[in-house]
Amino acid sequence: MKGKAKALGLLLLIASLGGCTKVEPWEKENLGKSIMAFDPDPLEAKSKQHIYFSKEGSSGGYGLAGGGCGCN
Repeated sequence: MKGKAKALGLLLLIASLGGCTKVEPWEKENLGKSIMAFDPDPLEAKSKQHIYFSKEGSSGGYGLAGGGCGCN
């Protein structure tokens, strides 16, 4: 069983290294596009955070929390 686990681990390591590549300077333009951002639309993300924390009645480091009605 240990031999199979080691073989599987080695196979996963080799497979994950296949995704590593050097990005050339002229290719970095594609990585800087807004679609590649974690939150492509900051206004929408802030709105979703406001709704979430208003419903939860807690704060997560993004500002003040409301009571639950979303009217703060």
